[in-house]
Amino acid sequence: MAAQEIIFAGFGGQGTLSMGKFLAYAGMDADMNVSWLPSYGPEMRGGTANCSVILSDEQVGSPIISSPNTLVVMNRPSLDKFEKSLVKGGLLIMDSDLVDRMPNRDDVEVISIPAQTEAANIGNKQIANMVLLGALVKRTGIVSMEAIVTALKDHGKEKFFEINKMALERGASYVK
Repeated sequence: MAAQEIIFAGFGGQGTLSMGKFLAYAGMDADMNVSWLPSYGPEMRGGTANCSVILSDEQVGSPIISSPNTLVVMNRPSLDKFEKSLVKGGLLIMDSDLVDRMPNRDDVEVISIPAQTEAANIGNKQIANMVLLGALVKRTGIVSMEAIVTALKDHGKEKFFEINKMALERGASYVK
């Protein structure tokens, strides 16, 4: 398997770092080589936050990603900042409730999900990140859905497990 290099980006407090962390845990549990590198401004909640995740069968030489295969964005500023860096033929997953434009590129695959709406329908807007993560896991197959659910169970808060699992499944349903 070729390395998957993924950037998750959004506002602080949206769970962008958590998305990356759960994916990294799932990769480690699957005996993959993993890198998780968070990046956020001093303002945290409300400021911009992103993380880079690399999952590979090979050793990871550097945690820095300049040209991701996949980009998951939870707001317009994140799309504006990272869109150009996505590789040709890459995958862009975005929250259409908070990203008010389509990408300027036609050489990438786009999965646009109203993640805030879906999360609210499930019962908690704070799980929009898990909706997007579910779509990522289903579309890329980088880890199995079982692996991401196990990572959530083992490394997440127990009281949020069931609702997060529902959000993952809702996001996966957007992938044909």
